[in-house]
Amino acid sequence: MTETGATRTDGLPRRGFGIVGAGVIGATHAQAIALVPAARLVAIADIAPGRAKALAGEHGCAAEDDIDALLARTDIDVVAVCVPSGLHAEVGARAAAAGKHLVIEKPIDVTLAAADRLIGAARRAGIAMTVISQHRFDAGLIELRRLLDDGALGAVVLGEASTKWYRTQGYYDSAAWRGTWGMDGGSLMNQGVHYVDLLLWAMGPVTEVTAVTATLAHRIEAEDVAVAALRFASGAIGSIVSSTAAFPGSAQRLEVYGTEGTVVIEDGQLIRRSLNTPLDNGPSPGPVPPDKTGPAAGTAAATAAGIDPASHAAQIADLLAAIDEGRPPSVTAESARATLEVVCAVYESARDGRTVTIPARPGPGS
Repeated sequence: MTETGATRTDGLPRRGFGIVGAGVIGATHAQAIALVPAARLVAIADIAPGRAKALAGEHGCAAEDDIDALLARTDIDVVAVCVPSGLHAEVGARAAAAGKHLVIEKPIDVTLAAADRLIGAARRAGIAMTVISQHRFDAGLIELRRLLDDGALGAVVLGEASTKWYRTQGYYDSAAWRGTWGMDGGSLMNQGVHYVDLLLWAMGPVTEVTAVTATLAHRIEAEDVAVAALRFASGAIGSIVSSTAAFPGSAQRLEVYGTEGTVVIEDGQLIRRSLNTPLDNGPSPGPVPPDKTGPAAGTAAATAAGIDPASHAAQIADLLAAIDEGRPPSVTAESARATLEVVCAVYESARDGRTVTIPARPGPGS
């Protein structure tokens, strides 16, 4: 399927997009699609028709009364799944069966069984699927990937991922599914999952997880504070910290330490690069001002609506390029499953009070 009457500058058809879910993240996807020359937003559907119509009106596209009507459209090639996390597999599998390529908002789902159902549905349908990990496309992470691939850090020995954000009780009260085990999870599954993905992307697969979690500041089922110690297959060790109770919220942070160098990332930007090898030929980051006031108003650390759509757009563009080139997308569903497995292991370890072992599995870790 391709949209008729709309071509790109390279002469190829622009791909038509549909969005299922017109909430906060659906709006982010709509903004991101508008930034991609090879894409065009065709229609939006939501269980609340008024919400779909409102978002569609903002972006000059159609609003469909339900998902079936959206999936029946022949001018939609790709569906962005922006429903509550616990419905990602259900909605994604229906879209795959309709022959639509998929952009799944993070996480892939909230259980490994659901993730496996979705991956199986996509394979049977022969469609391309990516799960949002948009920060892999941020400048700082691209540079970190280059340094790791060049061996500039030496043997990587320690990695840390930190998400210390703030959400009010009103955020959780705004929708009944927020903070529930069945549909959302807590601070790690929802907010911290991005930097868990980046930690695995940098450090490789995890083999052991030992964790504690707590619900300290919100009236929710799931946790609002989590801390985990990790062992990686390489022998390196690491840690994860996440919270939605840390006022006023801080930059997400990834630290990677090796025998020949250190890299520190904050909110996608490289703020420290210290190397003991001649392999690095890139520019050094400028001085980093001290944090005296906390996050800027409107950033993701403080509000769910503070997401910059540019990195989402980069990932969507990568999916379209992958479809055109017949290759897997840069962020695969299998890597999203690996991230989910670590998050689930954190919850299991905290619940059972023991170290959880993650078995080695063949396959790409990209």
